[in-house]
Amino acid sequence: MAERSTAAVDVADNNGDQPLTAQADQATTDGAKTAKKVGTHKDTQRAESESPARDAQPPELHSGHKLARRYRLEECVTRLEGFSSWRAVDEKLRRAVGVHLLPADHPRARPVLAAARSAALLGDPRFVQVLDAVEENDLVYVVHEWLPDATELTPVLGAGPLEPHEAYQLVSQVSQAMAAAHREGLAHLRLNPGSVLRTETGQYRIRGLAVMAALRGITSEHPQRTDTEAIGALLYAALTQRWPYESNAHGLSGLPKGVGLIAPDQVRAGVHRGLSELAMRALVNDGATASRQEQPCTTPEELAKAVAAMPRIRPPEPVYPTPVAYSRPHTSTRTGGPVQPVPVPPPAPLEGRTGRALKWTVSALLIAALGLGSWQLADTLLKDGESDTPRSQSSGDDLPKKTPQPIRIVDAREYAPDGGLQAGDVRNTYDGNEGSLWRSRSFKDGPALAPFKSGIGIVYDLGSSQKLSSVSVQLRYEGDHTSMSFYAADSLSPSGPLSSMKKLSTAKTSGTTAHVSFKETPETRYVLLWITAVPYSGYDSKTFSNAGYKQAINEVKFTG
Repeated sequence: MAERSTAAVDVADNNGDQPLTAQADQATTDGAKTAKKVGTHKDTQRAESESPARDAQPPELHSGHKLARRYRLEECVTRLEGFSSWRAVDEKLRRAVGVHLLPADHPRARPVLAAARSAALLGDPRFVQVLDAVEENDLVYVVHEWLPDATELTPVLGAGPLEPHEAYQLVSQVSQAMAAAHREGLAHLRLNPGSVLRTETGQYRIRGLAVMAALRGITSEHPQRTDTEAIGALLYAALTQRWPYESNAHGLSGLPKGVGLIAPDQVRAGVHRGLSELAMRALVNDGATASRQEQPCTTPEELAKAVAAMPRIRPPEPVYPTPVAYSRPHTSTRTGGPVQPVPVPPPAPLEGRTGRALKWTVSALLIAALGLGSWQLADTLLKDGESDTPRSQSSGDDLPKKTPQPIRIVDAREYAPDGGLQAGDVRNTYDGNEGSLWRSRSFKDGPALAPFKSGIGIVYDLGSSQKLSSVSVQLRYEGDHTSMSFYAADSLSPSGPLSSMKKLSTAKTSGTTAHVSFKETPETRYVLLWITAVPYSGYDSKTFSNAGYKQAINEVKFTG
């Protein structure tokens, strides 16, 4: 049951018919025209009852059936409205997969195929990937990733509200992912706690992009607003453990009837004020009023920018228990039982004339010893100075060198002059946690990214103009080979092309560490890390990245 609840793309959970928001839980834009549009809860129910898909019968299949002589069906996890969803095994690659099945003459078969193929072209690892979309033998089936090690957000929220740092990561990662999807013309429109998974590394994956809504016959006239409001509902639930509407949904209690939509920090004490305001700015799409006169966010792109403009919420410091003092009990030689140690009183201070004389004597001896030691040290230094090399001819190597000091990175932003952003949060590259990372997409050709892509990079803000002595970059993938260059940029979002920036240094490595020492000690506030070649690596189950030429950065550290 745990695997089913976390891994399957289950489009018919217990709350599947509940509205995600007052307008939104019932929509997707995949370019396919279907019968149902987002409306009120009452309208949605009527549209579903009149849907011809309810009269369609799902294919009569059973465990052990094979599709394309490759995908063996194991367990049916959903059977609804003429389609079924299965946990299956890809016998060719020996891995678990999920499969959606419906008859080829199903009224939603064509929209499902179109949505699945569009989602597969996105190739963004922040989404559960569509692996195959086929029409064969009067069947249409969609094969997708199965993530048994990821946890669905529904039970996570059922256990209690998230810590501010976790809620911040949730809204940051989901809004960035959905902004990338909308730039490619894709929407989710059924975004809820059941469609968001959290991996063991703290990354969030979104399942059912376009496909989930196509299977349910859902459309929307305002797809960006619908997804933005859905993200706001997720953040609201993460902060308060309450669904931001009067009806209960997704295992969460709704708000009291008649009070309307109130800010999260008014529902529960201790809620982070900035995140509370952010949730209201996203939920304002449903007619709510921004609690503190902030502009509403009507697209995932606007919401992602609003998150990025917030002061970063760092994880809480680990609390270590104070060790308890323990003394080994002594054993009596007569009775064999424990004997409590007898406290030894502190030595009494010296008193009277004799004590004062003894103190002065000890002080005089210490002063004499220090003087003798200083004289011997000076004599030794003078003798060492009388060497064959005159003092005036010293090379200066014996002078003490300045110890490099770490330079704090205050902000970073991905540099993509062609508009093709990569995967992950760039702030993971300087958060001090080597377990978090930012990674590129997987490319078919390499190691050199050119001519198809000039490079990928990140601009770092050091807070003020700094003199740089070195930089170290901790990478995830090794192989032949990673090439990178460092440039002095004019801002966090450079206005000019790469040729207008001053190149500081270059590095090339086949391992997982690149260390560069700057010879001229350049002085700059903004530094661009520009990668032009990446090694080949296979499928990575930790980052859920496909095989190909790729690279990931765990940590970047500057010293001055």
